[in-house]
Amino acid sequence: MLRLMPVGDSMTIGSPGRHTWRYRLWQHLCASYGAPFTFVGPRETLYDEEAGAPTSLAYAEPAFPRAHLAGWGEGWQHMAPLIGDAVREYRADVLLVSLGLIDLGFYTNAEQTAGNVRAFVAGAREANPRVRLALLPVIPNIRAEADESFAGQVDLFNDLLAKAVADLDEPRSPVLLVPPPQGYDIHTDTYDGTHPNESGEHRIAEAFAGAMAEAWGVGQAYAAGTH
Repeated sequence: MLRLMPVGDSMTIGSPGRHTWRYRLWQHLCASYGAPFTFVGPRETLYDEEAGAPTSLAYAEPAFPRAHLAGWGEGWQHMAPLIGDAVREYRADVLLVSLGLIDLGFYTNAEQTAGNVRAFVAGAREANPRVRLALLPVIPNIRAEADESFAGQVDLFNDLLAKAVADLDEPRSPVLLVPPPQGYDIHTDTYDGTHPNESGEHRIAEAFAGAMAEAWGVGQAYAAGTH
C-alpha cells in the first residue's frame, strides 16, 4: 500500500466546514490510481479559528483518510525537527509538502528557509532512505500581492527551492518540484487571499496529482472539469 503524508501549514490543515485539498486529492486518486493507498500522519484535525487550536473534525466530507502532518502557523522550521519521527512511525512512502509562507512571513528569510528545506529532506531520508518528496513552491497570496519586499523574498525562496530540489534529487529518493497550481488566482481560488476555497482546493490537488502522475506514474492527470 502506498502511504502518502500531506505536510503543510494552514492551507493544508484547513478549517471547519472545508473539504481541504487533501480530500480532493484522495478523491482523485481513488478514481485514477489502480492500487491500494492511504494518507498517513500523526494528526487528523482541522484548525478551529474561533478556538484558536486544531481541535475540529468538522470536515465538509469526513469519510476519507484524514491523517496528515500540518499545522496552522507552522512552516519548514517547525516541520524539519518532526519529519523523521513522523516518517518512521507512520512508514510514509511519499511526502506531499506545501510550506514556506509562514517561514517567510514570520520566522526566517529565504536563505534560512531553504536551509530548513534541506534539513527536512535529510530528516525524512534518515527515517526512510527511499522516501519520495513532492515539494510545492510558495503559491500566490495576498501579502505577496500587497508587499513588494515580501514578494521578493517569496520569489527568491522559490528559486532556492528549485535549486535545492535539483541538488537533492536522487534515484533512490526522488525529490520533485511541483509546478504552481495552474491558473491559481487569489481573488477566485481563496476565501481570504491566502486560504483555498473549493476551486483552490481542486487546483492544489491538481498540482500534486499532475506532478506525481508525470514523474512517478502515480495515478493520472486531474480530471478535466473537476473545478
